[in-house]
Amino acid sequence: MIKNRYWFYSGLVAILIPLAIIMLGVRLLMTPLFLEAEYRMPGFPQDQYGFNLKDRLVWSKPSVEYLVNGEPIGFLASLQFADGQQIYNGRELSHMADVKGVVQLLLKVWYLDLFLIVLLGLWAWKGNWKFEFVMGVRNGGYITVGLLVALAAFASISFWQFFTWFHSLFFSGDTWLFEFSDTLIRLFPIRFWQDAVTYIGGFSIIVGILIAIGLKPETR
Repeated sequence: MIKNRYWFYSGLVAILIPLAIIMLGVRLLMTPLFLEAEYRMPGFPQDQYGFNLKDRLVWSKPSVEYLVNGEPIGFLASLQFADGQQIYNGRELSHMADVKGVVQLLLKVWYLDLFLIVLLGLWAWKGNWKFEFVMGVRNGGYITVGLLVALAAFASISFWQFFTWFHSLFFSGDTWLFEFSDTLIRLFPIRFWQDAVTYIGGFSIIVGILIAIGLKPETR
């Protein structure tokens, strides 16, 4: 009975690992370093309305920072072009507030996920079920790889369909659709999101493989 209980917790660890890995990739993406690299990628589309590299970096960095800080929407509403016009219109600001709500919720879930993994790990080391814990982490690596490969296959068939499906999970109606002339699209065109998904998927698959293959549980 005790052994079966430990294998149950091993399965729980395996379920927790994919979220830990994927959200780590997401969090690393929401940094100035990714923006610096992304806008310099070969073939990244130019802004037909006039933003150059410097402009994109100036306005994208506080936009991403807003998603992870504790500031209200006024943080973005206060951003203005040289002529005094707000960089984001009301519809864009509303969407960014919605995005922040989703991001902050996901980050809280991620922190809880990491806490549970650490808690289970400490218990495993003290409770003499390290083998089952490590196997759970390894299986979580395999699950991560399988999940991301499946999502990558879906995205490769039609990225726009994948993009639409993703937004329908978190946002209602067409609140996430904008004009090409809107600042959000000028800063974050579809190419940006294609690269972001590729980065998160590639990062998660690599980490999942390293965990699945690299971890060697001690024989019981």
